[in-house]
Amino acid sequence: MLVGGLFLFFEWPLHTILKIENAKENKQVFCAAVHEGEDFIISFIHSFNRRPVFDTIRVEGDHFLIVKSRYDSFGAGMPDTSVDDMQLRIAEDGWLELTGINRPLNDIALFVGTVANHSLRIRNQEFLLSQLAPPGTSIKLSLAKIPTYDYMRGRCTPWATK
Repeated sequence: MLVGGLFLFFEWPLHTILKIENAKENKQVFCAAVHEGEDFIISFIHSFNRRPVFDTIRVEGDHFLIVKSRYDSFGAGMPDTSVDDMQLRIAEDGWLELTGINRPLNDIALFVGTVANHSLRIRNQEFLLSQLAPPGTSIKLSLAKIPTYDYMRGRCTPWATK
């Protein structure tokens, strides 16, 4: 019985993590513990108008949900009006906010830009993606479950990089 109890302690419960992998090598370069309903932000410099964009992403069960996008000027590919269930408004600080996006994603794939200066902001800590993978590298953000033992051993502490 003790062996079974230890197994359950070390293998259960599972903890949800946000992990970033080098897509070509399938090598984890970052992980962070996350919770259901928690938001994080991916920011970048828009390729055309060279202005910052902040996309808010939420952890929803086993997938991500794009919640909103904030930007301060229009440009190619940037919505300039409300569309379908998405609402565009001017926030109190003068930034444009597109809300109601509610687009589910199993993972998020992107190339770490040379000019885009991609970053991840989670719990008021910011990580430059170019410090996790060289510019031009394809990365993938996804959710995973790890057992208590791995969590306790620091294999994915709240801000661990691998």
